[in-house]
Amino acid sequence: MYFPLPLKRAARRAACAALALSAAASAGATPTQILFVGNSYTFGRVDPVMSYNAANVHDLTAGFYAANTSGANPWEPHPWGGIAGIFKQFTVEKGLDYDVSISARNAASLRGHFLNTANAAWDLRGNVASQKWDVVVLQEQSDATLPLGSGKNANPAQFRAYADKLEQFIHAGAAQTYTETALYGSLAACQATGASAATCNTVRAIPGNANANPDAKVYLTETWARPDMVYAHLTTTADTTSVDGRPIPDGSGAQATLYYSTLAAMTADLHAAAYGEAAANGQFAGVIAVGDAFQAAYDQGAVKTGGFYDANGVYVPNAPGDAMNLWWDDYLHASKYGSYLDALVQFGTITGLDPLSLGANEIAARDLGLSQADALALQRIASQQLGMVPEPASAAMVFLGLALIGATRVRARKPRAARAVG
Repeated sequence: MYFPLPLKRAARRAACAALALSAAASAGATPTQILFVGNSYTFGRVDPVMSYNAANVHDLTAGFYAANTSGANPWEPHPWGGIAGIFKQFTVEKGLDYDVSISARNAASLRGHFLNTANAAWDLRGNVASQKWDVVVLQEQSDATLPLGSGKNANPAQFRAYADKLEQFIHAGAAQTYTETALYGSLAACQATGASAATCNTVRAIPGNANANPDAKVYLTETWARPDMVYAHLTTTADTTSVDGRPIPDGSGAQATLYYSTLAAMTADLHAAAYGEAAANGQFAGVIAVGDAFQAAYDQGAVKTGGFYDANGVYVPNAPGDAMNLWWDDYLHASKYGSYLDALVQFGTITGLDPLSLGANEIAARDLGLSQADALALQRIASQQLGMVPEPASAAMVFLGLALIGATRVRARKPRAARAVG
């Protein structure tokens, strides 16, 4: 349609004015305050992820570590960036204003965060109450959400109870006094979580959260399945003389306890726990399905899918040219590839933006030493997990459907053409 030149100029002026107003609004807007609550999965366990982008992340436990180092291992020096640091870099690249903080401790459970079970110097609950958050991401200990007996730390009732406690603390913030006997409904139920009678009957006095925000979006992270719980290997211990705590055989020659026959079975239980809790407590904004993304990458053969240990049960390192390994040397924590995938799923879930929009030249991937091809492959996995691009089989069906539609239209046109000629 033709528009006279004066109207075109007016339209351009209106568009420019709208852009100016939008820019002014963005400049005056306050940043989104986001807190990542968790453990070594959250801070990345080892470099290059652990310290990544730490200068642009508020490590709320750095001061605790300075006062009392017993909250972390010697090979985990602060400040930490971790998943929060990668997430922050993504938001900068997309022009989003997020003020990012992390509150984490090695092996911390959600109960540990709420009750400050590490030591007096590590006030993790105080971190949660330190300001008014717009978004909070909660990550439970890696195997704590699993059914009883399905992991060394499996404690589903405790997970649900303290996920609820933290959600209420963040949203409502009322002071409370309780015993865990009352929390679980009986002393027997409390002791079933592994607590002693004395612990169950201890009175917990929790001060109010003056910075509670009923509008905060609180997410649960679904963690990933662990090869160390599936594949036969020797029991290991951390090498405290190394710079990264690399696991080594503990000298006993004993086989490690295994809990699952497949990674998929473990992923299914992790998925059910996270989504079950979110469904039971509608105050959660949703689940960040990192574990499902790990499983999708594994199922599609996009990453290493076997050969984690040799016939003697000893860790097998990656060889040059091997597929990406989502897991670090202990086959429990994420590698830099797994942490990158984790952060991509966090980013897509929280912002609603397609991880694939970050592209091959994404800066965090380059900084962490990922190739452009690997970065794109992980972005695509995350995008598929979030439903932003079709999975491979689905995409093939879409193309087949389009081809069939095209063929049908061609066949439908032919009789009309024949009648016109005749």
